[in-house]
Amino acid sequence: MIRIFGILIGLFFVGCVLLWSFVPGVATVIGQGYLTETTAEREFHREAHGPEGGFAFEGPFGNWDIAQLQRGYKVYKEVCAACHSLRQVAFRNLEDLGYSEAQVKAEAASWIVPGIDPNTGEASTRPGLPTDNFPSPYPNNVAAAAANNNAIPPDLSLMTKARLHGTDYVYSLLTGYQEPSAGLLAQFPEAAPGPGLHHNPYFANLNLAMAPPLTADGQVTYDDGTESTISQMAQDVSAFLTWTAEPTLVKRRQTGWPVLGFLLFATILAWFAKKSVWSSVKPRREDD
Repeated sequence: MIRIFGILIGLFFVGCVLLWSFVPGVATVIGQGYLTETTAEREFHREAHGPEGGFAFEGPFGNWDIAQLQRGYKVYKEVCAACHSLRQVAFRNLEDLGYSEAQVKAEAASWIVPGIDPNTGEASTRPGLPTDNFPSPYPNNVAAAAANNNAIPPDLSLMTKARLHGTDYVYSLLTGYQEPSAGLLAQFPEAAPGPGLHHNPYFANLNLAMAPPLTADGQVTYDDGTESTISQMAQDVSAFLTWTAEPTLVKRRQTGWPVLGFLLFATILAWFAKKSVWSSVKPRREDD
């Protein structure tokens, strides 16, 4: 009885602590109008969605579509790299996409990366090496902001992990540019895109400084002959950026299944071992 009473007292104090931490936060949210205020973002922001049929790497048995990743890399190189860096990825990582060592060396050499003049010690540029990371298109954030309406283009290395439903978010954003609806402008005239801004309902603030990067079918010519529609290019580069953010995604899943199988087998084995060890022990009678 004392033990039950002690447990109830403990639960009471835990409940008090939870209420003490939860109620002030709720009061603050209500006081600032987050739950009651109607905003353009709340009314017209859309949830991200993927392409019809999804991505090959999705699901417990998904796998990388290497051809798609190679196409996505080409979209990044010819379209996205003009503004966005990929600082966490090295050229040598492209071998994971099916490129040979010679192809990786040639691909790295096609990029210009920052370097140091060995004779003078001054900053210079040089062709990339497989050990180099992808360079930034701008020397610093000031230059990046000046070239993009005071908005610094984010690095894309981990973008699909930095956004909710990241892969779908990238796809939706790239294909979601449109003119603001009449309902939005009528209800929230202040939400109209300002100078240098572009309307996209999948962006949190509805309007962003990045102009539509994919503007027409055939903007990128694929080596494998795939038709490069806007939707296809967006899908391919979204898959590529998912790989840059988590290159071990598929391998981790593939490793997980044997681990789960082993744990299940070990659990069953332990249960039978327990039954065998304690089979000769008789339960104690209450009247002994």
